[in-house]
Formats: sequence, structure tokens, C-alpha cells
Amino acid sequence: MSNAPSGRGEPRTPTVSDQRYSSTRGSSEAPARLRFTSVQAQNSEAVVASIASYLGDRLGLPVDFVDDVPWPERERMLDAGEIQVGWICGLPYTWRVRSRIELLAAPVMRGSRYENRPVYFSDVLVRHDSRHRCFEDLRGLRWAYNEPHSHSGYNVVRYHVARSGVGQGFFGKLVESGAHQESLRMILDGEVDASAIDSMVLDRELALHPEHYRGRLRTLVTLGPSPAPPWVVHQRVAPGLRVALHEALTRMHTTREGRAILEAGQTERFAAVTDRDYDPIREMERVATGVVLSA
Repeated sequence: MSNAPSGRGEPRTPTVSDQRYSSTRGSSEAPARLRFTSVQAQNSEAVVASIASYLGDRLGLPVDFVDDVPWPERERMLDAGEIQVGWICGLPYTWRVRSRIELLAAPVMRGSRYENRPVYFSDVLVRHDSRHRCFEDLRGLRWAYNEPHSHSGYNVVRYHVARSGVGQGFFGKLVESGAHQESLRMILDGEVDASAIDSMVLDRELALHPEHYRGRLRTLVTLGPSPAPPWVVHQRVAPGLRVALHEALTRMHTTREGRAILEAGQTERFAAVTDRDYDPIREMERVATGVVLSA
């Protein structure tokens, strides 16, 4: 676990967030410090930690970023309120609507295909020298997926198989890689033929390691858009502080320091989202029920 450093933003005047949060000071629900985590790809953790520091600075609270336990434990701690704020996949979010987790905001990524909306995609990738030209060409071949609770790497693929009519047991072999970055490595090393990669993870990888990937991958098809993975907060956090967190996130792009952090993460801004915005993921999971990807 890292102690996220306090940000050093420009001088500012009090905002509505500051005023509303100040009303929670002294409340038994107001934590002495906020604990943040990410259950997203590892390559985003530095940016998430910077956002946590920024929010702590804006709200006048010390923060910790929990990155020293496996992601299932991070999810458990978030569900229990031991971690108060997290960035999670949209599919597990839809399973938690009757829990004490609620939405804060979702990222709007930079790039024309995102159309200034809180959405993302799953890019089905092969090696650049692959002979395959469409999804149907992957029948009977080796397919990697990150893990079965992932929307971008698993749920949306099962949905696509169901809707496209390619049939049950489409792939010859399934390999659970454990992470999108590992799926990318397996494609490049020839261990698998293809995988569906979260577009946000891919954008980040291409930004961090352009020379490593340049000219080595090709997109067969893009699945989506899907609702972007949300930032969530536990209801153990006082209502006024939850409002302040939402406002600080959705206004982050209006400050110089906030813009710099967002740009480092290929993010344009944070947008307000509601539970209904995640109904498309629920519908995709419903349609995908019973789909078997490999015989």
C-alpha cells in the first residue's frame, strides 16, 4: 500500500465540493483518511494513484492507494468498506447494485472513436503478419482472455459469439491469461492466435511502449462500444463526502493539475453516470448466458 502524496495544485477558491464536504467534518462517518484502489489493468495504477492524490488534495484528506494485495482481495475490501473508493470493471459493478457500492463517475477517454462519451471498446487483435482477416477466421484457433469476470475480455466476446451465429465451441483452445497485457504478450510470442483487448488498456500500452508494439499488431474487429468502467464509492463514506468526490472528479479537467493527470492517462474528463447507463452490459450478459467459447 502506498501513501499517495498530497498534490500541489494551483491556488483556488472554495468550490461547492469544498462547502458540502466541510459539512461532514466531525461526522462519525467521515474517515480519517480515504483508501483508494484499482481493479483495472496494472498499467493504469500510477495514474489512478495520482488521481487519488489529487482528490485528497482537493478535499483536504490524506489518502492511501492500495496496490499491494491481489485484485480479488481489493474487491473484497471495497465491498466491505475497508477501501472506500475504487475503479472497477462494469460487469462486476452490475452484480453489486444491491450492495453498498454506488457510482461516482466514469472516464471519457481521449480519441475520436470515444466521441466524448464514457464508453470503451474491445479490440480483437492478431499479429500483424497473421493470415486471418475477420472474426470467423478464428474458428478452431487459440484464444486468450484475461479473466472470466471481465466485460471487455470475456463477456462481450461471448455476446458477440451469441449474436453473430458462429456457433458454440467456436475456438479450438481457451487460455486464461490473467491480464490484458499478458494476452498481448501471448499474441506477439505466438502462444495464442488472438484476444479481445480493452481499448483503454491498449491505448495506455501504446502510449507507454510505442516502439514495442509498432507494426506488430492488427485489429480484426472492434466490439462495442460498452459503458466505461466506473469509479465507485462505498456508502460507508458520508453522503456529503460522496457528493464532494463526485464533483471533484467531474470537474477535474477544469484545473491545470487535473488536466495534466488526465492527459497522462489518455483521459479527457470524467462524466456523471447512472445505474441505467450499465444496462447494456446486463443485456449482453443475458444474451451471452449459456455460450460456450471452446468445445
